[in-house]
Amino acid sequence: MTTDAVGGVWTFATTLASALAARGADVHLVTMGPAPREDQRAMISASTVHLIETPLALEWQDPDGSDVPAARDFFGRLERQLRADIVHLNSFREAAFDWNCPVVIGAHSCVNSWAIACKDTAWLSQPRWRPYTKWLAAGLNHAQAWVCPSRALHDVMVDLYHPRSPGFVIWNGTPQTESAQAEKEILILAAGRMWDSAKNLSLLKRAAGKLKWPILVAGPADDAHDCGSAIRLLGQLRHAELHRLMHRAAIFASPALYEPFGLSVLEAASAGCALVLSDIASFRELWDEAALFIDPTDDDALRRALIELCSDASKRTALQQAALARSRNYSVRRMVDSYVAFYQGLLAPTPKAILTPALEVSL
Repeated sequence: MTTDAVGGVWTFATTLASALAARGADVHLVTMGPAPREDQRAMISASTVHLIETPLALEWQDPDGSDVPAARDFFGRLERQLRADIVHLNSFREAAFDWNCPVVIGAHSCVNSWAIACKDTAWLSQPRWRPYTKWLAAGLNHAQAWVCPSRALHDVMVDLYHPRSPGFVIWNGTPQTESAQAEKEILILAAGRMWDSAKNLSLLKRAAGKLKWPILVAGPADDAHDCGSAIRLLGQLRHAELHRLMHRAAIFASPALYEPFGLSVLEAASAGCALVLSDIASFRELWDEAALFIDPTDDDALRRALIELCSDASKRTALQQAALARSRNYSVRRMVDSYVAFYQGLLAPTPKAILTPALEVSL
């Protein structure tokens, strides 16, 4: 299984790899891109998952494909050495390499769908980005199958790339806590990179002026993003630290323009936060009737929603309970059961085995 350590893919991959290993699978987790931090390595069941760190570039950091020959050589040698039964790629272009076993793609996001959602597509016409799209489409076509964490992203991928291989939807999962903290603090929490237009945290910055509750944002920041006194930027937190903060916060806000799933939202819901989310297809699919939805282009709408929840304890409590209840639909066990069935389908004698509707969790 490949992964990167840049964002939510690391949380997904380490959770799935560790759970598969606990069920007896021999899992080799291969990193690409920046090396994981020590706290990220601690998220792996070290005794059962074999971590292999490489200097290979991530496809979106290498759009012209300069690193492809090195990656092709490395993975060819690794597959022969491990005699893998299945290759699970949490990226696209490597699926177009020559493999001797079934290959599945975990399609978590892509640059093209990100740019379209953020209405920032002009730079994609630059010559250096054309190979990226060609490699991505080739990977989808060469894989035996591909999996998305939401129906919303699945439909976007079909519209953009028209892949020949079948696509499936398996929702992500997070460990379920025994119980959420009963007494929540007067605190609004958000998470993400301030400069990432997809996270749209600038909307929260503009909406924060008239709010009496403190707003904390966890995630990488730089000196170019001065949020004044309205928002406190926490910087990059360890995963365990962010979880503790979620258990304290009464409200979690995500005004994202683009979020194929939103693991941080799921983790916040599992910690008993009331959710204020942008009204986008993926969030509606996952959290309809369990969150307060706002127009992600309207800072007044976000401000009104947060003021309403801050001042109405009964509504806030109802949304906290609704989010917690919905989060139980997205358990690690359900995710792993679905992936095990999916892998078994890939290894079955006939390709039809992987077309079982039960593999599509959203059904």
